[in-house]
Amino acid sequence: MMFVATNEQDFQVKFDELLQRGKMDMANVSAIVNGIIDEIKDEGNEALKRHIEKFDHWKVESDNALMIDHKEMKYAYDKLDANLRDALHLAYDRIKEYHEKQKPQSWITTEDNGTILGQKVTPVDRAGLYIPGGKAAYPSSLLMNVIPAQVAGVEEIVVCTPTPDNEPNELLLAACHLCGVEKVFKVGGASAIAAMAYGTQTIPKVDVITGPGNIFVATAKKLVFGEVNIDMIAGPSEIGVLADSSADPHHIAIDLLSQAEHDEMASSILITPDADFAKEVEKEIGLWLEKLPRKEIAGKSIEDRGAIIVTEDMEEAIKLMNEIAPEHLEVATANPFELLPYIKHAGAIFLGHNTPEAIGDYIAGPNHTLPTGGTAKFYSPLGVENFMKKSSIISFSQNAINEIGEECAIIANTESLTAHEQSVRVRLKK
Repeated sequence: MMFVATNEQDFQVKFDELLQRGKMDMANVSAIVNGIIDEIKDEGNEALKRHIEKFDHWKVESDNALMIDHKEMKYAYDKLDANLRDALHLAYDRIKEYHEKQKPQSWITTEDNGTILGQKVTPVDRAGLYIPGGKAAYPSSLLMNVIPAQVAGVEEIVVCTPTPDNEPNELLLAACHLCGVEKVFKVGGASAIAAMAYGTQTIPKVDVITGPGNIFVATAKKLVFGEVNIDMIAGPSEIGVLADSSADPHHIAIDLLSQAEHDEMASSILITPDADFAKEVEKEIGLWLEKLPRKEIAGKSIEDRGAIIVTEDMEEAIKLMNEIAPEHLEVATANPFELLPYIKHAGAIFLGHNTPEAIGDYIAGPNHTLPTGGTAKFYSPLGVENFMKKSSIISFSQNAINEIGEECAIIANTESLTAHEQSVRVRLKK
């Protein structure tokens, strides 16, 4: 684990390496992914079946076998432990309530001269959601992708999830039933992204694709962008923590490990002006690691991509964290809300000693699909607007076009677009 102070001579070199944490070698997989996309475009279901047999190791006997039956989803839901079922319902309600506050509204204004301007907000017709499956299936990811689409008013929601050995994840199926999802396909990886982007004989073409995935999924999303819209290009998970001596090292250590246990490529970064506190956290990380079932994964993540940075003061700590622009940012200080105005770049901000990042993963309400690798500088969390688009509304009266039409014609003439100019002038009345 990198342990460095900002006053060390080689700090900037080490920090620059940290800023590269989210880089994915898409160039090396682009040729493979392009090949997969082309096969899906050309052959549809036949290519899908071939890819599933190759990557998920089961033979698709018919087109119908690509789709998960509603009865399977209900059976999985009915088998849920009662406490887990209640927890998922609570999460659903809280996530829905939060996202309902995000929904943009249409609007219209009228000027004195009769000009009517406005904006019409409408949902996309069909959304495609990619949800990781198999052993690493996360029902929370389904809720976080389905609910904003439902709140937006999307009429048709398509879910694709890989099913290695043709064994769908029961928790994921139960979550599908809870959310009322009707179209769930047993397709994963770049093949799923291509199928949703271009459509096959069984999987309909969608308008927007959202959801997390590995480098092949991320690359496929990047390559089909333009054919469909996408939410973002997401990389490995990460957490940043700003902390002072008021924080508990025991708590901060396990918070850092909560991201490290996702996978070996995850990043966990603590920045603090207190060197003694930093050393305590480092010690606690070692103690916590011994207790984790995913010790090997978390240990490699912390060793290769974890960092503790000691700064001169909290102002410097915030400046560095803004450069990092983490996916998740915990502010574990005595007065976290006082720091909030100075935090510019983070996917989600967790304020105070009783707000671990994990509470946002499942049940707080805000979306856990967040920008990674520094892209929080220009991306936002997944939300209702990802499933909506806006249309401008324009209506001019005779008085209105008389009032500003001449200026419009002048600009058109300057651009040598004569038809533009004349289409306005023929409507002007002296």
